[in-house]
Amino acid sequence: MTARHYSLPNLADFDLRLLRVFHAVVHNKGFAAAQDELGVSQSTISIQIGQLEERLGMRLCERGRKGFHLTEEGQIVFDASLNLFRAVENFRGMVGNTRGQLIGDLHFGIVDAIASNQEIKLHRGIGDFARLAPEVKLHINVSSPQELLQGLMEEHYHAILSPMSRLHSSVRFIPTYLEQQRLYCGTDHALFELPDADISIEMISQCAYAGRSYMRDWQPPQALEFKHQATASHMESIALMILSGGFLGYLPSHYAAQWVDAGQMRPLMEDTLSYHEQFYLAYRKSERNRAAQAFTRCIRQQMETDPDAPKE
Repeated sequence: MTARHYSLPNLADFDLRLLRVFHAVVHNKGFAAAQDELGVSQSTISIQIGQLEERLGMRLCERGRKGFHLTEEGQIVFDASLNLFRAVENFRGMVGNTRGQLIGDLHFGIVDAIASNQEIKLHRGIGDFARLAPEVKLHINVSSPQELLQGLMEEHYHAILSPMSRLHSSVRFIPTYLEQQRLYCGTDHALFELPDADISIEMISQCAYAGRSYMRDWQPPQALEFKHQATASHMESIALMILSGGFLGYLPSHYAAQWVDAGQMRPLMEDTLSYHEQFYLAYRKSERNRAAQAFTRCIRQQMETDPDAPKE
């Protein structure tokens, strides 16, 4: 389909519906995979995407035997649609604020392997908010600390919970808790049966290590120089590599406890190589969405442990 040079139509409800179909197709990486989310047949989706392309006068995506991929124009339209949907959500939230209602969509970003930490009571904060604002649709996404902070500043998230390697002047950071990180090996690893007294820093440094891809500037305890042989962006992937017996790796102690209790992992040189990572609840200082403000209050009431943390 070649681009036609005529004025774009004013957006109507019909166009918004077609854009949401397009968004679902891109999110699912194809027509067939989007069927379950949209609840319609693949042929119907194809017709709707064709209608959108006709309305916009451009080819948005290529589909066929070579698979699905966006055209250059399609990527631009997709990015613009994200901004449009965020604006619609913000509009609903602002109107709700004016009427004293808590409505709309709320986006919360976290790192993985948090649910197993029962001491921080995050689930209770979420439950408090669900009861306080039953009309708000809550979205929780898991990503790396860097991606979460970037997403917060770009208004993809209303709030995030994550360790932070850097702070930003436009964001309020509330220290919430310290998470203990320990170095682990699996049962099939050469160090598993050795007592800590027989293990040295030099021995550790010669073992293959699975690190976190988002911690390139991290300085290990004791200035240890790990032999980086693998990287992963999620704790589950690191756990799998540790369990394989081929790698050492750091995990939150609460997350690794299930395998330690089962005898499948053990921590190494806890007194020397363990460390604590500070987590923050972060949100934009300019945030005016009442639902977002209520959500952060619910989370802070359950999680805040620092008596000197700044109050609103």
